[in-house]
Amino acid sequence: MNTVDLYAYEKELWEKGIDYVGGVDEVGRGPLIGPVVTACVVLPHDFVLEGLTDSKKLTEKKREQFYDYIMEHAVYVKIGMCSPERIDEINIYQASKEAMIEAIEKVAKEIPLGHVLVDAMPLDINIDTTSIIKGDAKSITIAAASVIAKVTRDRMMIELDHKYPMYGFGKHKGYPTKQHLEAIETYGLIDGYRKTYGPVKKILEGEKK
Repeated sequence: MNTVDLYAYEKELWEKGIDYVGGVDEVGRGPLIGPVVTACVVLPHDFVLEGLTDSKKLTEKKREQFYDYIMEHAVYVKIGMCSPERIDEINIYQASKEAMIEAIEKVAKEIPLGHVLVDAMPLDINIDTTSIIKGDAKSITIAAASVIAKVTRDRMMIELDHKYPMYGFGKHKGYPTKQHLEAIETYGLIDGYRKTYGPVKKILEGEKK
């Protein structure tokens, strides 16, 4: 079985004398509600966290544990976000890029960020970047960013769940599950829904008739 060296990209850059290597990832392109959330993480060269990989492959409990460990041991962690209104205005792909750049620029203001490893997306930014397809399963720094972004966004959905328990946000996290769509059908839309997304758009168009 071939195992992926999650440190390969980082080691190559560290060996070139680039001390601060960032990893950036986004979470929340698919949900019908809430922002898209990104994280930019810089890890120390001796960082080790057994089992860290793409956040989607981890249990919620494991993600929470890893979140705490990363926050404690990372050199730097910053969050970027794009609101539902902005997503509707410029589309989710552009909004994800914008949120990634926001997180990167926040880190770059604090430390001399030499290079950024990005999950899949090419970014137009004044820092050298490497775009890696499925980067959250190939780079330890992107994997760490994916956990931070995922837990940050999930916690926002759990807060929303406390406010509107009938929608089930704590369970589906805003994704268009059968339960979520039925709840929208029953209780209607609340603030924060992405109006350009199919199921939401359909309801809004129905209301106009």
